[in-house]
Amino acid sequence: MTVSTQRLTRAVGSQSRPRGRRLQAPGLPWILPALALSAGLIYYCIGYTGYISTLNWDGASPDPASVGLRNYANIANDPVFWSAISHTVAFFIVTFTLQTAIGMLFAVIMHSRIKLAVLYKVVIFVPVVLAPAIMAPVFRQIFAADGQLNQVLHFLGLGFLAQPWIGQTSTALPVIMLITIWQWTGLTFVLYYAAMSQIDPSLLEAARIDGAGNIRTLTSIIWPGLRGTTLALGILSAIGALKTFDVPWLVTVAGPNNATQFLGTYIYQMTIQLAHVGYGAALSIILLVIALAMAIVLQVAGRERTGGR
Repeated sequence: MTVSTQRLTRAVGSQSRPRGRRLQAPGLPWILPALALSAGLIYYCIGYTGYISTLNWDGASPDPASVGLRNYANIANDPVFWSAISHTVAFFIVTFTLQTAIGMLFAVIMHSRIKLAVLYKVVIFVPVVLAPAIMAPVFRQIFAADGQLNQVLHFLGLGFLAQPWIGQTSTALPVIMLITIWQWTGLTFVLYYAAMSQIDPSLLEAARIDGAGNIRTLTSIIWPGLRGTTLALGILSAIGALKTFDVPWLVTVAGPNNATQFLGTYIYQMTIQLAHVGYGAALSIILLVIALAMAIVLQVAGRERTGGR
């Protein structure tokens, strides 16, 4: 019986193995659609944009003139470009810092088991799902010279603070930062809240037993456990700052006097409004290079802080 059983098992196994191999599809066909999309569309478009950046072209002429790297040389001497870069750097530093602080504060509060926590979570996250095109007219009205903000200031006896918030260069960019913080802090809050949920409760309990207060627990246990999330938010904020377009364009039209000019808005102006397609393509390539460089720098810095993990 034992010998017969072994023979039957080997026979069945020898018959099932080839059939099993036939049923197991190779890995290549599964990744071919994504590979074709990436190589055939994304990288082709990047290469084609790089080619256009060497042309003096309006986007419609059948015979564009090749200018080599002249567009890049002109960008290096373009004061509007450097103004857009400075706005992007300031925008990233301010928005990322405040979104991180406010988002973490909200996450800590929501983990303290307050009443109506679900309602507060919804209220905090609602701005993330609102389209900027819908909210832009509202913000334009609020921050106008005769808008609701100045009316409230006059009502409170602070009329000396009233000013055309989006009509002057000194306050237009801070208004764009404020709107962005309002819009994206909800996403930061959700990611921090989820990350805090993954921290081992026994660590927090041990800290309480050792006499650690709220501040010490936050700085010594919770914050180190959120480094990965903070790194991801930093990369997203950096790339988002580089491609910022909708809020400054819809609220201030990149003005006044280029006070809220970003690379995205400048590329749109040069390519669509002024028909300098070659120059706009060169700006796009520079934007791509800066975005990749910032992502790599932040990723390397994050690995060094976490000990190479």
